[in-house]
Amino acid sequence: MYCVYILRCSDQSFYTGITSNLDERLNEHQSGKHAESYTFKRRPVKLMYYAEFTEVERAISTEKQIKKWSKAKKQALIDGQFEKLPNLARKKFRD
Repeated sequence: MYCVYILRCSDQSFYTGITSNLDERLNEHQSGKHAESYTFKRRPVKLMYYAEFTEVERAISTEKQIKKWSKAKKQALIDGQFEKLPNLARKKFRD
Protein backbone atom coordinates (compact mmCIF):
# COMPACT_ATOMS: atom_id res chain seq x y z
CA MET A 1 0.00 0.00 0.00
CA TYR A 2 1.06 3.56 -0.71
CA CYS A 3 -0.25 6.64 1.05
CA VAL A 4 -0.51 10.19 -0.18
CA TYR A 5 -0.75 12.48 2.82
CA ILE A 6 -1.15 16.14 3.72
CA LEU A 7 0.43 17.63 6.82
CA ARG A 8 -0.34 20.99 8.39
CA CYS A 9 2.91 22.59 9.50
CA SER A 10 3.40 24.90 12.48
CA ASP A 11 3.43 27.91 10.11
CA GLN A 12 -0.02 26.79 8.83
CA SER A 13 1.36 25.75 5.43
CA PHE A 14 0.59 22.34 3.97
CA TYR A 15 3.06 19.65 2.98
CA THR A 16 2.02 16.85 0.63
CA GLY A 17 3.99 13.63 0.42
CA ILE A 18 3.89 9.95 -0.47
CA THR A 19 5.08 6.92 1.49
CA SER A 20 4.70 3.18 1.81
CA ASN A 21 4.81 3.40 5.64
CA LEU A 22 2.74 6.29 6.96
CA ASP A 23 3.51 5.84 10.67
CA GLU A 24 7.25 5.69 10.08
CA ARG A 25 7.20 8.69 7.74
CA LEU A 26 5.17 10.78 10.21
CA ASN A 27 7.71 9.95 12.93
CA GLU A 28 10.50 11.09 10.60
CA HIS A 29 8.72 14.40 9.99
CA GLN A 30 8.08 14.96 13.72
CA SER A 31 11.61 14.03 14.80
CA GLY A 32 13.29 16.11 12.11
CA LYS A 33 15.19 13.14 10.70
CA HIS A 34 15.87 14.94 7.42
CA ALA A 35 17.31 18.41 8.04
CA GLU A 36 16.82 19.38 4.37
CA SER A 37 13.10 18.54 4.47
CA TYR A 38 10.45 21.26 4.02
CA THR A 39 8.93 20.28 7.37
CA PHE A 40 12.18 20.38 9.38
CA LYS A 41 11.84 24.03 10.47
CA ARG A 42 8.04 23.87 10.45
CA ARG A 43 7.54 21.32 13.22
CA PRO A 44 5.41 20.17 14.84
CA VAL A 45 3.32 18.83 11.98
CA LYS A 46 -0.14 17.34 12.08
CA LEU A 47 -1.57 14.73 9.74
CA MET A 48 -4.66 16.25 8.14
CA TYR A 49 -5.47 13.83 5.32
CA TYR A 50 -4.32 10.61 3.72
CA ALA A 51 -5.48 8.29 0.97
CA GLU A 52 -4.28 4.75 0.31
CA PHE A 53 -3.40 3.33 -3.10
CA THR A 54 -2.45 -0.13 -4.26
CA GLU A 55 -0.66 1.15 -7.37
CA VAL A 56 2.41 3.31 -6.84
CA GLU A 57 1.92 5.07 -10.17
CA ARG A 58 -1.55 6.27 -9.13
CA ALA A 59 -0.22 7.44 -5.76
CA ILE A 60 2.60 9.40 -7.42
CA SER A 61 0.24 11.06 -9.90
CA THR A 62 -2.18 11.99 -7.09
CA GLU A 63 0.63 13.47 -5.00
CA LYS A 64 1.83 15.57 -7.95
CA GLN A 65 -1.72 16.74 -8.63
CA ILE A 66 -2.38 17.78 -5.02
CA LYS A 67 0.97 19.61 -4.78
CA LYS A 68 -0.23 21.94 -7.56
CA TRP A 69 -3.47 22.78 -5.74
CA SER A 70 -4.15 26.00 -3.88
CA LYS A 71 -4.28 26.02 -0.10
CA ALA A 72 -8.07 26.50 -0.30
CA LYS A 73 -8.48 23.44 -2.50
CA LYS A 74 -6.33 21.32 -0.18
CA GLN A 75 -8.42 22.52 2.77
CA ALA A 76 -11.63 21.51 0.96
CA LEU A 77 -10.18 18.02 0.40
CA ILE A 78 -9.17 17.78 4.07
CA ASP A 79 -12.66 18.90 5.12
CA GLY A 80 -14.32 16.35 2.83
CA GLN A 81 -15.99 19.13 0.84
CA PHE A 82 -15.55 17.31 -2.46
CA GLU A 83 -18.29 19.33 -4.17
CA LYS A 84 -16.09 22.45 -3.84
CA LEU A 85 -13.06 20.92 -5.60
CA PRO A 86 -14.12 21.63 -9.21
CA ASN A 87 -14.86 25.32 -8.51
CA LEU A 88 -11.59 25.78 -6.64
CA ALA A 89 -9.79 24.49 -9.71
CA ARG A 90 -11.06 27.32 -11.89
CA LYS A 91 -8.68 30.18 -12.53
CA LYS A 92 -9.87 33.67 -11.80
CA PHE A 93 -9.18 36.10 -14.63
CA ARG A 94 -9.17 39.86 -14.33
CA ASP A 95 -11.09 42.00 -16.79
